[in-house]
Amino acid sequence: MTGNPNVDRCIDVLCGHGCRAVREYIDALRAGSESTHWAELDAVERGLLCQELENIMAVYGDKCEI
Repeated sequence: MTGNPNVDRCIDVLCGHGCRAVREYIDALRAGSESTHWAELDAVERGLLCQELENIMAVYGDKCEI
């Protein structure tokens, strides 16, 4: 995890939604889209969130179907 409790909490929640959803969240974060899922995070934290989600999903590659 990141060591930032706000970001780590958000990661836990988002990853609970499954791989497909996480990929959509990554795309939205990259595009700078707003979401209630990360509304409480500032720009730096959102960047950290996106990077960590990308790192997590890199482990799965294209194999995750959830």
